[in-house]
Amino acid sequence: MNASARRENRKLLLKLLAFSLGAFGFGYALVPLYQVMCDITGFGNEKRLAERSVINAKPDPSRTITVEFLAQLPTVGNWEFRPLQSSMEIHPGQLYTADFIAKNLTGRDTVAQAVPMMAPTKVAPYFHKTECFCFTPQHFSRGEERELPVRFVVDPAIPADIDRITLAYTFYDETTRVAASR
Repeated sequence: MNASARRENRKLLLKLLAFSLGAFGFGYALVPLYQVMCDITGFGNEKRLAERSVINAKPDPSRTITVEFLAQLPTVGNWEFRPLQSSMEIHPGQLYTADFIAKNLTGRDTVAQAVPMMAPTKVAPYFHKTECFCFTPQHFSRGEERELPVRFVVDPAIPADIDRITLAYTFYDETTRVAASR
């Protein structure tokens, strides 16, 4: 191979490496750029979209609904889990926050997941959570106690015959469940 061909091959190699690094850098930068775009436009940002829809909802102060909160633990596991308040009176269309307390008594670091249930089931399309500890697994250190919030709004279009909603969570120690299934 002559010197001229080597120079051309080296130039091509450098161009390909530069293109590859540029493509990698562009791909790496897409995530923060996408997040900035979502923050600016509101598209793709579910939390912001939910908050915007809550802001646009008009509360109905003439109507009161009782929301009851229940906390359950499976028979396996060593946790403390309870709502800070057993119920609250709400007005449809207004944003509310309810807190639950969870304490890891397992003696080890672990991960837990809350599974929600709502009654009556026909209210589910009208009950909108903007933030909930049930959305993602919760990592707890040994002995850690934490407040877990759920933010919600009840759609003013909820049927008029509904005056009570029960929101229940069962808190599972994922480590125990995975070990028991093996």
